[in-house]
Order: sequence, then C-alpha cells, then structure tokens
Amino acid sequence: MTPLDPTLRERIENTIRFLAVDAVQRANSGHPGAPMGLARPAFQLWDAHLRFDPDDAEWPLRDRFILSNGHASMLLYALLHLYEVGLTHDDLAAFRTLGSKTAGHPEYGEAAGVEVTTGPLGQGFAHGVGMALAARATRARFAAGNDGPGQHFVYGIVGDGDLMEGISAEAGSLAGHWKLGNLIYLYDDNQITIDGGTDLSFSENVRGRFEAQGWHVQELDGEDVDGLDAALAAAREETDRPSMISLRTVIGRGSVFAGQSKAHGSPLGPDNVLQAKESAGWPTDQELYVPDDVRAYFQERAAAKRAARAEREAGLSRWREAQPDAAKAWEAARAGAIPADLDAKLAEGRDDVADATRNHGKDALTRLSEAAPYLIGGSADLAGSNAPPILKGQGTIGVTDDGSDFYAGTNIHFGVREHAMGAVSNGIALDGTLRPYCGTFLIFSDYLRPSLRLAALMGLPTMFVFTHDSIYLGEDGPTHQPIEQLDALRAMPNLPVFRPADGIETAAAYAWIARHRKGPGLLALTRQKLPPLPRPAGFQLEDVERGAYVVRAVADPKVVLVATGSEVSLACDAAEKLHADNIPARVVSLPCLELFEQQPAEWRQTLIPRDGTPVVAVEAGRGQSLQGLVGTNGLVYGIDRFGASAPYADLAQFFGFTPDQLCARVTEHVRSFEE
Repeated sequence: MTPLDPTLRERIENTIRFLAVDAVQRANSGHPGAPMGLARPAFQLWDAHLRFDPDDAEWPLRDRFILSNGHASMLLYALLHLYEVGLTHDDLAAFRTLGSKTAGHPEYGEAAGVEVTTGPLGQGFAHGVGMALAARATRARFAAGNDGPGQHFVYGIVGDGDLMEGISAEAGSLAGHWKLGNLIYLYDDNQITIDGGTDLSFSENVRGRFEAQGWHVQELDGEDVDGLDAALAAAREETDRPSMISLRTVIGRGSVFAGQSKAHGSPLGPDNVLQAKESAGWPTDQELYVPDDVRAYFQERAAAKRAARAEREAGLSRWREAQPDAAKAWEAARAGAIPADLDAKLAEGRDDVADATRNHGKDALTRLSEAAPYLIGGSADLAGSNAPPILKGQGTIGVTDDGSDFYAGTNIHFGVREHAMGAVSNGIALDGTLRPYCGTFLIFSDYLRPSLRLAALMGLPTMFVFTHDSIYLGEDGPTHQPIEQLDALRAMPNLPVFRPADGIETAAAYAWIARHRKGPGLLALTRQKLPPLPRPAGFQLEDVERGAYVVRAVADPKVVLVATGSEVSLACDAAEKLHADNIPARVVSLPCLELFEQQPAEWRQTLIPRDGTPVVAVEAGRGQSLQGLVGTNGLVYGIDRFGASAPYADLAQFFGFTPDQLCARVTEHVRSFEE
C-alpha cells in the first residue's frame, strides 16, 4: 500500500474517534474512552492487514476480527460503517436503542461483520482460540498446501478485563499448547479499569505470562504505525505460536479525561465533547460527521478489499478443480449435510440393549461422526468416563505419532478447562465449517455455563454432552451429584435439554441435535445401566422429538406419571405396583421439556391431562422445572437437598427412588383426592 498522507490519517482517526464519542453522547450511555485510544491501531489493522469483503460478511476465506473488550463496540461499528459493511449513518445514530443493529455490546447476528457476541469479558478472547483452531483443522482436512480453505488469520483486540478473567488463562494455555500461529491479538494496555488504574488489582507480568504459555509476545507504543505493521508481519511469520502484541495506549485520547477512568464507561458530556472537537479542529456543529475525503478514501479501500477477494477466489477455484473430492466434502460440511435416515442409523440395534445412556451416547456419537465426518470435539479430561468419549480411529488434535497432520484429528483433549472448552467449541461453530461437541460431568456444567449461555444467545449449533446426571453418580458424593442443574439449564432460552431414558431415546436425541442448526443442544446421560423401555405399538422415533410420549398406556388412568431419564423405568415399575392396587397409571416419558412445550396445547393435554387427573412428575433432582406439568394439585417427586456419598443403590433407597417407595407416595397422593 502507498503510505497514507499524515493529514488524511489524522482525519480518518478523528472520524473514528468522534463517531464513537457522538454515538455514546447521543445515547447518553456507553464507553467512549477505548475507541478514542484504539482508533489508530484498529484502523491500521483493518486497512492494511485484515482480509474481508464488505459485501459478504460470511465469506469463508475472510480473516476474522474479534473485539473482545466489547464495551468498545462503537470502535467496531465505526469501522463497519466506514468500510461499507452494512451499517448506515442511521444505525450509528440508533446506538444502544431498542431494535437497533448497534447494541451496547457487539451481538452476533444483529449486524453484519460482528463475528461473536462479546459482552462478558474474556469470552471473545476464548472464542477466538476456537475460531483459530477451526481454521487449522479445516485446512488439515480439506486444503492442499496453500490452496483451499482454512488459510485465514484470526485477529482480535483484547483489554485488561479480558486478561483478568480466568477464562483467558484457560484459553491462552490451550492456544499455546495447540501452536495456533494463525491467532494474533492486540492487547489494549491502557492501564485503566472502571474503578481506577489497573494497579488496583492487576500487577502481573503479562508478557511473562503469555510467553510461559507458549505465545510470541511483542510490545510497542499504540501510536507507532510502522512498528505495528512490522509486529503484525512478524506475528504472521510465527506459524507455530499464537501472538500477542501489547500496545501502550491512552484511554480517552484527545479528551479532558485522557488517561483517566472517567473516560471508560460514561459519555464525555456535552461541554467535554465540544472541547475535544475544538482541540482536534473538528466541526462542532455536526454529529456523526464523516468528511468527504475520508468517505472517498474508505470507498476506495472497500473496492480494494473486494478486488482482493477475487484473487483469493481464483485460488479457491483452482483448488476445487484439483481437489474435487475435498471441495465436495468441504461444501457438505459447510451445509451441515446429514443422511435423511440418520435417526434409524443411530438407533439401529439399541432397542433391546440394557446399558448406561452414556454408553448409548458413545455409540450414537460414533455413528454420527461416520454420517457427518465434519464433527470435532472432546471432553474436559473425562473421555475415559465417556463424557464425551474418544472416537476410535479418528485421530486426536496434537497427537502426531503416526505422522499425521497436527490438526487432522477429530478428538480434542481440552484438559481440565471446562470454561474454555465451552468457548472454544463455540468458536469452532462460529467458523462455520466443523460441527463441535464437548462435555463433562453434568455438575460441571456450572463451570462452563457462561459459554453455554452464549451458544444459546448466538444460536450456535454446539453440542453439549454431559454425563453422570444425578445422585446415581454415587460415591463421589454431593460435590459431584447434580441436584439443581437440570432445572437451571432448562431455564435457559434456546437450549433444548435432553435427558434420555434408554438407547432409543439417546439415539433420537442425538439425531435431533444433529439436524438442529439454529442453536445448541444438550444431553444429560446416566452413569448407571438402564433397561430398555417397553413401548406401545405404533411408537416411532419421531415421538421422542416431540419432547414426550406415552410409554405405558392404560384406559381411564387414575394418575399420570411423568418421568425423565433414569426415572422412566422406575415409573414403569411403580405403575405395575399401582395397577395391582387398582390405580391404573399412565407413564409418560419426557426426554425434552422444551420440545414438549413447543407442541400444540391440545396435543399436550392428550398426554398430560388438565381434567383433574392427578399428575406426578418424577426426577432424581430438584424438579422445579416440572412443576408446570403437574399443576396445583399435582406432585413433583424429586430431591430437595444435596446428595450424599454412597453406592448408587443405597442412594436410591435413601432418597426414596425405588418402585415400592414411589408407589406408596403416589398412592397416598391419589387417595387424598378420593377422600
């Protein structure tokens, strides 16, 4: 590129600064300081280094950009507007207002060019690690040398808050271990937090920390354009280490609050905005102003970005011609192609097998990986407990004893890093080619809940596979036995939670999740062995995907037992005992409450009536999410305390989850309505 005229550069940078300042002031809410301090390095990164097409924010070969310190959102919105990536002047004026594309923090799916939702600090950092891993894995699976997909870089800006959050330590460790040389972060080292200087709480050696994790670290002044160009070039040459470029910046540069925490999280105020504009020689009578020469420059650069895409597409066309099978497989992965008969494939031979649903899940995931060979994932050091398992013969990321590509495997060892595991998996989904799955014990869903929530919020097709789903975990005791987790997870919008009762339900759940691409899916699987369920004539796998179905039908039931997971077979056994006491009991299996609640009310009431028939919901957990099914006269048969350490059979007896105990309580409940 021809060196930019210094005067024009200053006008461009001031345009970015004052677009942010004006939008924040107009909304009377926001964070102007970081955009003001980052205008120069952010513009230089986007202009001279970032590869993207302003007309197609989903172009697969684009470089990715992540603003992890998402409170600086107007920096990103200003750049997207200037480079003609979909945001208009009116969109900037609507910053932080209801229904606008320019939310307070960048929201994936709301504005073109926003690669990831970065509200909670540290999440953008960690999701970017997943995006970089996905690129390397895509290249290993489909590309040939320097031709084909997966050759792009993942760039990002991170702040002090990102590095303080624990997830960045987990994700940074993984990035270094995985040698992600395609990951390059700029660290906005402005030494300011909301409460004051970073010295209040953050005095670690950031360079030493990341070097210890295997990163390539450089330091320079944030206003040094030539130094930044050289540092970015050096980072791209460093193919076996992720890079951190530490930039010393001044928050609120050009304002009366420069270098102060007052510039962080609130508008400058009308008088201070006026003063900053006067000091910069900026028009004081215009809001969200873009000078004509600045507009012309960005129009020229946007055209250059489009032309650069054409060059990359020519190389991709050559790859398609030379590697037609790889190209076809890549396109199938991008489309999420699966066989029409996936349900039957996953369920074959599982109808009469007594086993833990974690083992049924292992079988289903293995078959799914064969039907959809673009899967990739693993567990937080619990693959030996099938949470989720290592898929045999599919290779492992980072294991190259057989001479295979470092990134060619399906299996990922995340180590004991649940939080980063969730975010990395989401990052893989955001990349758009490979389909991620991950998991651990259900109790540790608490450790990755923020990342799981972001998957639901962004509508990412991440598969979460949790095992050891109840007190029947046994001797590990209450710290490992989930009680409230199922309820808490069901409370999350856009998160179907499946708790299957046997091999057929497990297979159907996996099939539904595999087809579902507008959000995550979650499985809660047992440690203990379960019998195959008896099912009435006419049962179809699609019944599971409606969320609930009758597994034991009776004429004129006096009670309806609704159960999930391991308690469905318990309910069936109790129903037999109730029948002997002249209490006919219908049993309904509820593998997924959310899917059931999406069905028409009239159909739901054919399963769980509202005619006064007593309804008892059975689940070896808190069970509060099932209260709506039983009504005011119903009963939730659950657990209202933490677990205990003992063999699982002893726990069943202690907590009342045996056929005799359940039968006695249901009988008592039903008789109370007959008196």
